[in-house]
Amino acid sequence: MKTAPAILLFLLSAVLSGQTDTGGQSYDTLPGNYYHLYTVERDGVSLPEIEIKEVFVVGHPGKSKKFPFNKYQRLIYNLKKVYPYALVVRSKFDEVNHELEKIQGDSERKKYLRNIEKQVFGEYEDDARSMTITQGRLLIKLIDRETQNTSYELIKQYRGSFSASFWQFIARIFGTDLKAEYDPMGEDFLIELILIEIEAGRL
Repeated sequence: MKTAPAILLFLLSAVLSGQTDTGGQSYDTLPGNYYHLYTVERDGVSLPEIEIKEVFVVGHPGKSKKFPFNKYQRLIYNLKKVYPYALVVRSKFDEVNHELEKIQGDSERKKYLRNIEKQVFGEYEDDARSMTITQGRLLIKLIDRETQNTSYELIKQYRGSFSASFWQFIARIFGTDLKAEYDPMGEDFLIELILIEIEAGRL
């Protein structure tokens, strides 16, 4: 079942043409190709040390419970389709913030954002129309993962409270919640494990 194209198009344009204060930090989830070697003194001896990423260990499901392999494969398929868009949002997010810092005056900023919005609609309209409701829900979650802001918060900040409430109402009709937060250690644990594998190039 297809999701309402207007919701995803509006969401993508609101996020990609919006701005927020990220405190100068870049939320980069892509793995690097090098390791930083530190020298640490332990008991008077200097030792080399590197910082390694956290490793998740998942227990094997019991024999009495059949693993939903088909559902798992479908989740991988959907994540592979929408994850690139979440990375585009993150990249555009930083790019637009950087450009807005150079622009003086509200009218010039609004003009710049309108141009970005037209560009986004032209570039992503067909892709948004092809997404399913499930993929739309995943994208909303991943936007929160990559930008540290829910889609509702982003629309509210850049389009106003009324617009955010209106699109939240429309999203609810289609079983979607723009306020959905990403919970990698809770209900989105499996999604996080899959994304780690995708980022590492193993999926």
